[in-house]
Parts: sequence; C-alpha cells; structure tokens
Amino acid sequence: MEKRIIITIGRQFGSGGKQVASAIGERLGIPVYDQELIVSAANKSGLSPEFIRQSDEHRHLSGLGGILGLGRFWHNAGNLVDDNELFRIQSEAIRDLASQGSAVFVGRASDYVLRDMDTVDVFICAPIEARTQRVAERLGISPEEAVTLIEKKDKTRKEYYDLFTLGDNWGVASNYDLCIDSSALGIEGTSELIIQFVRQAELRKM
Repeated sequence: MEKRIIITIGRQFGSGGKQVASAIGERLGIPVYDQELIVSAANKSGLSPEFIRQSDEHRHLSGLGGILGLGRFWHNAGNLVDDNELFRIQSEAIRDLASQGSAVFVGRASDYVLRDMDTVDVFICAPIEARTQRVAERLGISPEEAVTLIEKKDKTRKEYYDLFTLGDNWGVASNYDLCIDSSALGIEGTSELIIQFVRQAELRKM
C-alpha cells in the first residue's frame, strides 16, 4: 500500500485484538502501537514510562469525576497530574505518530483521538466462551477466574472510552467501520479480512 493507512483497533478482552493488530502490522510492514505508545507519550511529556503505564486504560476510572475535570490525581516527581492531562499526553502521542505514516493503533480511544483523520476503525469481539478459553490458557487460570477477569477488563475499557469520548459508546457497531468476531476466522484469518476490507475501502475512495 503506497497511501498512508491508519487502522485503529478496539477490542474486547480475550478476543485476540492485540495479536490481530500484530499480524496486520507484519503483513503490511507497518508499525503497531500499543505498549510502544506509552514510551512515546512518556518521552514527549517528560513523565516516566512506568508512571504512564500505572495510569493507563486498565485502571478503574471515576466517570463523573473525569468528565467534570475532578478525576484522580497522580503524583509524578512531586507534581500532580490528573486523568485528563494523561489522556491529553497520550492523545498527542497518537496524533504525532499517525502524522508520520501508516500505522496500527490498539485501544486508548485512538479512533476518537484520530476522528478528524482518514482512518479505518475496527472493533474485534468474540463470544464469551472463546474469550474465556483464550484467557484461561494464556494466563493459566481457571475458566471462572477468566470470566471474572474478562468482565473487569471490559468494564474498565468501556469506562475509559466512554469517559474520554464523552459517551461515544465503546463497542457499539455504528462507531466503527468494521466489527468482526475473531473466533470465526482465527487470528490470521481475521487479520487478512481486515486488510482486504482496508484495500477495498481505499479503492472506493479513488
């Protein structure tokens, strides 16, 4: 693909979204930003990567407090940094990386952050049974523990997304260009379908 391609991927926990993103990046020869984004945000802001990692999307957020600018404050080298500032820092990193060329962004409301750019926004889901099996095998935990973890992770991802997008509704099909059940085709098949979708979408724009 000669044209710049920006793909954003939202995902249910245990759906294999990160693996799909990695497969897409490998097939297209473009970078995938997930944990790397934390380092990029830290370098730009002067905050430590560990500090940003601790306050990442996986922690529980207080929705009303964040919307009103009264969310949690985090200590960094004696200074207070609130949730909104941390989101701003990561958003700037996402936009900066997207301006540099083709890329795949995983999570962090990247579809919303890049809403004024030409992107293909994808949401990856899977039935709870498939996700439970994947998480249990990957982490070496019981199916019951896996279900509890899945529910917790999905809840925090939804809260993060809905909070900072002011209610765009995480996982709702109308917010994305493509929603796909990864259990139907597997990781490789899902990544290939997304690539084909992107290619067809680009052809229609010509």
